[in-house]
Amino acid sequence: MSNKNYALNPNGARSLSNLSVPIQGAGNQTLLMPKLKYRYRVVFTNLGGGGSQITELTRQIMNVTRPNIDFAQIDVPVYNSTIKLAGKPSWGDLTCEIRDDSLGYVSKMIGQQLQLQQDFMEQSSASSGIDYKFQTQVELLDGGNGTSLPIVLESWQCMGCFIKTANYNNLDYGASEVTTISLTLAFDNAVQLLSDGTYGVGANMGVRTLGDLSTGIGNPAFLGAPTTPGAAAAVAGQAV
Repeated sequence: MSNKNYALNPNGARSLSNLSVPIQGAGNQTLLMPKLKYRYRVVFTNLGGGGSQITELTRQIMNVTRPNIDFAQIDVPVYNSTIKLAGKPSWGDLTCEIRDDSLGYVSKMIGQQLQLQQDFMEQSSASSGIDYKFQTQVELLDGGNGTSLPIVLESWQCMGCFIKTANYNNLDYGASEVTTISLTLAFDNAVQLLSDGTYGVGANMGVRTLGDLSTGIGNPAFLGAPTTPGAAAAVAGQAV
């Protein structure tokens, strides 16, 4: 057998930078690492009034959705066309599925939260939202565990939550599966905190701009373009 020494081919390593999408004027570069769906945890604060057993919900979560937001559309009919504006935003519901443990910790915490929203024994309801609402954090992790603590890559902090739907799901003699509880959570607002301490949703975008046009391609102050009316018009003309 030959004992030839093969040198590392520099072109082989360079080829890795082509495993991406070429950008005009920016060349190519190696693709960034994506966040992975299975690296996450869900942390509840004050659900069911809090207590030591609330951490069991984090351990028993099977799946969860991230927040979604929808802006109502305002149509402005003008002559031969229609201009569209963003109206009031509304957060969509979170959904999650939780294993129902044999000690009843999960059922107890969910049941106590439902009782805060509506006393099913006495048939009385909560006096105000603050009496029953809680916070939910959906955190995407980097895979660390044990002595290597995980880094939180993204944290969705959903505030003003309550249980909109609690489904205790079915039982089945023919199924070899665990029992689960499915929850739909409504909430008032959410912010998105990133690993470097900055925000995505919820970021401070500086001084609020005061434009006076109902359409356009973006505020020149954000685009780095000239801000005088004539220069802005020229930039707009070039972009057509």
